[in-house]
Amino acid sequence: MNDNDASAAELTKEQRILNMMRKVLTDVARDTHAPPGTKHALTERTITGIRDCLSLISAREQELAEVLGEDRNLRPRYVDEPRKNTVVPINIDGLKKRPKS
Repeated sequence: MNDNDASAAELTKEQRILNMMRKVLTDVARDTHAPPGTKHALTERTITGIRDCLSLISAREQELAEVLGEDRNLRPRYVDEPRKNTVVPINIDGLKKRPKS
């Protein structure tokens, strides 16, 4: 099981539906992209509808994330990229009183 499978198992049914709808709509937009100066295969009304749907999906995903207390900062990170937070290990055993010998 990879990271995508594990994260997909944790998503609610609504989140999975929204995710799939977003992927399909962006695939349609990518597959029908027309070079500048050529007539687009989709009508302006359809293009506007796709944009509106993607906006609604994004807004609902944000609402769900807030309700579930999830972080929406889903940007990828390189393994060697420095973290903003630094964890400092503390040896608690060294703080305990040692019996006198």
